[in-house]
Amino acid sequence: MMKIVNNTVPEALERLGYTAPQCKEILAYIDKQDTIEGAPHLLDKHLSVFDCAFKPGNGVRSIHYKGHIHMMAAAQPFLSGAISKTVNMPTEATAEEIVNTYVEGWKLGLKAIAIYRDGSKRTQPLMTRKADEEVAEAIAAPEMTPQIVTVNKPMRRKLPDERASITHKFSIAGHEGYITVGMYEDGTPGEIFLTMSKEGSTISGLMDSFATAISLALQYGVPLPTLVDKFAHARFEPSGVTNNANIRFAKSIMDYIFRWLGSKFLNRQEEIIQPSLSNGHIDENGHGVGGADADTERPHLTLTATSSAPALTLTEHERETFQNQADAPICTECGSLMVRNGACFKCLNCGSVFGCS
Repeated sequence: MMKIVNNTVPEALERLGYTAPQCKEILAYIDKQDTIEGAPHLLDKHLSVFDCAFKPGNGVRSIHYKGHIHMMAAAQPFLSGAISKTVNMPTEATAEEIVNTYVEGWKLGLKAIAIYRDGSKRTQPLMTRKADEEVAEAIAAPEMTPQIVTVNKPMRRKLPDERASITHKFSIAGHEGYITVGMYEDGTPGEIFLTMSKEGSTISGLMDSFATAISLALQYGVPLPTLVDKFAHARFEPSGVTNNANIRFAKSIMDYIFRWLGSKFLNRQEEIIQPSLSNGHIDENGHGVGGADADTERPHLTLTATSSAPALTLTEHERETFQNQADAPICTECGSLMVRNGACFKCLNCGSVFGCS
């Protein structure tokens, strides 16, 4: 609520002959009752001096709307232009009274006239009713009370001015780039920066815009696992072999970025196939060396995890396997859902393949 105090009231009371103590009591009454009507020491014949355009909340007096017109008409002969003064009419004003007001202004020589009927707009700059009166009206007419729905606005959790960060260099089929992740105090990511190609190039602008969108998503509470599940295994060029031993092949830049974020911040294991021998070991070219049966023993493949994170449970492994097949197409031969087979897809039902030559 905004209360507008007329600073000319003390001057008017003084000119009307009221003493300083009387003026003080009258002003205290106005401040408490929001009206001068009924103030102590005030004579009834002086009430019209303090009338306003609107009725006060606890009063009944106001300037008649025709008083606005006559005051404007008194000043109009001394002005070359029109007068910017609103004629305030009460809520109960009829259409006929409004028409007569226009006609009256024309007869008095006004060059323009603006009319406002109290309460004609849903909201207006000046209201004289108090909140308790509005509540009483709402209780009396509940069918006309609008339903207010409170919506919780999302809160953005900004990073501190000084934050820890990690920068990771990657290369996908010869396309180099850098990922910088800013972290909260608890070590969770709150922003990412992606740098690729030269500043001002199209790919640099796209990556910067994408990183900004992901950073805002993280700060507004979007879970990182949701983002990883959504963008991992997206397939488009450039794609190819990477310089990361844990992510040997990336289907796209987005695939690499979010699989790296998953392995770095979510302890998701990127599993690769490494050959090993029951006797001896494997040299750098992948050939068996040493052991009693090195010449006859063929290397067999074992599945090992390159991450130090704890092993996944069966349920978690099944869930991750399912998520990795989220972009798998439907088999065109039998209609079954295909599964990932390296860089391609194959149908476990009929054996057909998709995406391979």
